Amino acid sequence: MTATTMILAGDYLLTMDAANRVVTDGAVLIREGAIAAVGGLATLTAANPSVPVKKIGNSVLMPGLVNAHAHSGFLRGTAEHLPVWDWLTRHINPMHRVLQPYEAEAASWLCYAESLLSGTTTVVDMWRFMEGSAGVAEAIGSRLVAVPYVGEHPDYNYFDTLDMNEMLLETWHRKAGGRINVWVGLEHLFYADESGQHRAIELARRFDTGFHTHCSEAEIELAEFRKRYGKRPMFALDELGFFDTPRTMIAHAVWLDGSEIELIAGRRVSVAHNPVSNMKLASGIAPIGEMLRAGVPVGIGTDGEKENNNFDMFEEMKVASLLGKLRDLDASAMDSWQVLRLATITGAQAVGLEREIGSIEPGKRADIIAVRTDTPRMTPLFGEGEWFNLHHNLVHAVRGGDVAMTMVDGQILVEDGQLRTADLKDIIANIRALVPGLFGRRAAYLAENAEGTKQWTKQA
Repeated sequence: MTATTMILAGDYLLTMDAANRVVTDGAVLIREGAIAAVGGLATLTAANPSVPVKKIGNSVLMPGLVNAHAHSGFLRGTAEHLPVWDWLTRHINPMHRVLQPYEAEAASWLCYAESLLSGTTTVVDMWRFMEGSAGVAEAIGSRLVAVPYVGEHPDYNYFDTLDMNEMLLETWHRKAGGRINVWVGLEHLFYADESGQHRAIELARRFDTGFHTHCSEAEIELAEFRKRYGKRPMFALDELGFFDTPRTMIAHAVWLDGSEIELIAGRRVSVAHNPVSNMKLASGIAPIGEMLRAGVPVGIGTDGEKENNNFDMFEEMKVASLLGKLRDLDASAMDSWQVLRLATITGAQAVGLEREIGSIEPGKRADIIAVRTDTPRMTPLFGEGEWFNLHHNLVHAVRGGDVAMTMVDGQILVEDGQLRTADLKDIIANIRALVPGLFGRRAAYLAENAEGTKQWTKQA
């Protein structure tokens, strides 16, 4: 993709800088995929008379959204209303066991397309066979933090390995013009033996990259951590050395107590909050307000299509706000500005990319979206004055389908709500063709393994 120089303009520009500045008739000067200047359209055009202007009418420009935790896949709507361990042992992990690389790649095409269409420009994807996912991100134009779904234990043969993770680091980290970053992943600490845990830490240190895992998602984990390590999960991870990596991000963190929050606030640890998934799987309500007050960087994630059913980060923002209010029984908790920051600049901080993305400021990459304002959900709209409600509408009313334009690195990937860098019909048709084979192999596996896959909950 060839970067172009342009002035991108909208009716309003939501910068998400430190002051949450909003510019009426705002514009962005973009050069070589980067933001060169931000201001009023009249000012920028006067200073750059030869630069072409692309004005998106009836729109608000804002930073592309950061999905801090997701899983590619195509099990949407096929494993519903189940307790989490039945859901894992009989549906999700058997699928991982029989998944083929070409199917994993097709799933990433589907999920990255859905993300771009709904305004998400960066996805932290924990998935299998991620050479294919990286290739998809390079081709479709999105920004990817690739985290292999790793299990490093002889009893758990339904994940990638650290050898595969290391190969991905060697071949894809910081490739595609820096759009692709590779982290070290473990599905869960209990899916790695002691040598695997040590190697995961060593890999993250050697490649100077992040480490990502699920932890404290379900209450059952607390007793198991106490049994194995004699302490709560965050203290166990700290003692094992995971918090000595360049960056650790914990997915879910629902069951952290005050001492754990204080601990991670003093380490290089961030959290990916997954409100819809936590509700659907009845995991609980994460203490996000306490984390933010302690200074923990928190991003918002959709989790996977199977535990959420979509990748709509606008919906996720609304639920994050409402769930925070419910937890505190305080209607003022998790206000609109705070939630918008979690999905943009604070989310970028959580994934270690705040110097590159997350706000519309000079020097950052031009990851920008345009949200339509000529919709019922955006009506009435006050972009300035005492009734200012732009931020409230974005969090509590807008949906991903209201996104008109998505840009990454200065390249327009979605225009007029249509994906430009891939054929969505072909992506969907390919998935539909692959589904019978994957589901058939999973059924055959379960016919031979009636209890499903082995889980750490069954360990003596």
